[in-house]
Amino acid sequence: MRRRSDVVEAWTTLAVAVLLFLGAPLAGVAAAWWAHDAARAVAAAERADRHRVRAEVVGRVPGSPSPAQSGGEHTVRAEVRWGEPGRQARTAVARVPAAARHGDRVDVWFDSRGRAVSPPPDATTVWQHTVTVGAAVTGGAVALVLLVHSAVRREALRRRLAEWERDWARLGPEWTRRRA
Repeated sequence: MRRRSDVVEAWTTLAVAVLLFLGAPLAGVAAAWWAHDAARAVAAAERADRHRVRAEVVGRVPGSPSPAQSGGEHTVRAEVRWGEPGRQARTAVARVPAAARHGDRVDVWFDSRGRAVSPPPDATTVWQHTVTVGAAVTGGAVALVLLVHSAVRREALRRRLAEWERDWARLGPEWTRRRA
């Protein structure tokens, strides 16, 4: 005996298999591709806006917060000094590696307005962003498909039990009659 709920559940299982093995990975690849293009554009814009300066650490900033994590290394705020050809020496407060001491030379990044900023993202950072977005979208698609599949199965079970109850109400009295 084949009930309608059984047919719906079978087709749903087939659709879930296709979506899990083809749809979710394709969604992840498409999202990763988009994220990679966007991250490369952001990195290129930041590289165009920022410039690196080789500066000398001249002192720590009083009341500087504890070391912060920046690009995989701990940094602290410190006063740095550098000279540009044809100009007098300049100073600014920037993030430097936590291990930097007075007199050490460090690379510091500034934007077009002269503010100390973090370095622009490198190729590794762009790829990390790409993989993270792709994996997150794939995982989200898998979770969504499984959630919908669970809801469909729950509804199919509810309908199947209702059909069985209805059939038993109709056929039960014939089976439970006493034979004389």
